[in-house]
Amino acid sequence: MQPTRRSRQWAATAPGHRSAEGVVTAHGGDEPRVQPVAPRGRAAREELEHRLLQPGATRALGAGDRARAEEPDVERTCFERDRDRILHSASFRRLAGKTQVFVFPADHQRTRLTHALEVAQVATSVARATGLNVALTEAIAIGHDCGHGPGGHASEDAFDAFVPGGYDHAVWGADVALTHLNLCSQTLDGVRNHSWSRPAPSTPEGVVVSWADRVAYTAHDLEDAAQAGIVDLADLPPDVASVCGRTRGQQLGTFVEELVRCTSETGVVGMAPHVAEALAALRSFNYERIYTRPESLAQAESVVRLLRALVEHYAAHPGDLPREHAGQQGDDDDTVRAAVTYVAGMTDRYAFRTAVRLLDWPEHDLPEGIDVS
Repeated sequence: MQPTRRSRQWAATAPGHRSAEGVVTAHGGDEPRVQPVAPRGRAAREELEHRLLQPGATRALGAGDRARAEEPDVERTCFERDRDRILHSASFRRLAGKTQVFVFPADHQRTRLTHALEVAQVATSVARATGLNVALTEAIAIGHDCGHGPGGHASEDAFDAFVPGGYDHAVWGADVALTHLNLCSQTLDGVRNHSWSRPAPSTPEGVVVSWADRVAYTAHDLEDAAQAGIVDLADLPPDVASVCGRTRGQQLGTFVEELVRCTSETGVVGMAPHVAEALAALRSFNYERIYTRPESLAQAESVVRLLRALVEHYAAHPGDLPREHAGQQGDDDDTVRAAVTYVAGMTDRYAFRTAVRLLDWPEHDLPEGIDVS
């Protein structure tokens, strides 16, 4: 097939255009211009943060507090650098193929990746309005679920038996999935402690992400379930709907506004009791009508069996592990951990395809909608 006119036009844009000043521009002609100023590098923005952020906010400083010392970046603050490292990491990209609520979701339903982005939107809205460090907040938010395995929270149940003390996606994300990025201690702390069952994060930005996570998934999981015909928004208790509404937009607006109001007025990242009770009631509604409905529990049981079988296979046959994971082996405990690390990093589809190929897993025992061809 010969190149099309469109592809030839696209290829012809490679050289760009030359301005009167001798600068190569993207579009040519009368592009918008800015006033020439000295670049605002890292040091300048650190100074700006020092003046603009509220007293309790976390300040960026040089290269940041990292496990392995680094030179400061010329352009980015340490937390901006963390955000970029997470964004470009394989762990973050693979969230696109991992379950939020629905295994192998329809095109319009959330994945772990879109969930992370929605958490970041909620969290940075609160951080920006309350004078906290937006870059740190965003870094924690986009990285907070990088420790999740395939199949949603079912993976934690699957891996519990292989990890001393149990598998916690928050801890695994900070201490395993993201550790090679050499992130700042504040970023890792926020990821490690974003779950409400964990100790409180050490920064207010981490606490904001904890709230943003719950606010975001409560609202968007309900929206996805309603669009899938699993629940009817009219079934929400009237006293709850009167506080925060029935739609995702109304709920997010209510909860973000309340987090901003409460934090600004009291210095405590939280909500007034009646708004927090509405959020808790929405989460309980989701728990009963979505997360623990018979179909969801059956799906989770299927995922747990499959993931455990994969870990057991790789632990017994470490030669089947990819080279970078096989290199983690030492004693038996190291081999099991290497197997968990590899399986936990898989996307849903890759895990199910691997089970069919490697274990002759019956396709009728896979979650509905999975295509392993």
